[in-house]
Amino acid sequence: MSESKLPRPTDGELAILRVLWERGDSTVREVHEALHRREPAEATGYTTVLKLMQIMTDKGLVARDESQRAHVYRAHATEQRTQRQLVTDLVERAFGGSPARLAMQALSSRKTSPEELAQLRQLLDSMEGADE
Repeated sequence: MSESKLPRPTDGELAILRVLWERGDSTVREVHEALHRREPAEATGYTTVLKLMQIMTDKGLVARDESQRAHVYRAHATEQRTQRQLVTDLVERAFGGSPARLAMQALSSRKTSPEELAQLRQLLDSMEGADE
């Protein structure tokens, strides 16, 4: 897969991508059902999910296997790649290119679990070790 920049997904498209990353290759019906289980109050209709997935195919966010009667979709990019691209864009647009400003804002805006803090310390330690 090329490392070309993919279009920024909308909130609805991200919800669909999350389902595909968790479930793997899925039909529209499977994605629709998974979305309905997650947010019953905000349930999106089947035809809306179908249309969104068709648009996502055109944008290159998902790939469609048409070899079966029910088309099967898969995410084009990994969750990690998509998150990295979204964060890079956010750092540039909202934080003047400063990852530190993003991290400080994120950590000060909500409670961070001890497990997450330990992961952050481990990441910082490994980054400092790489500079030596």
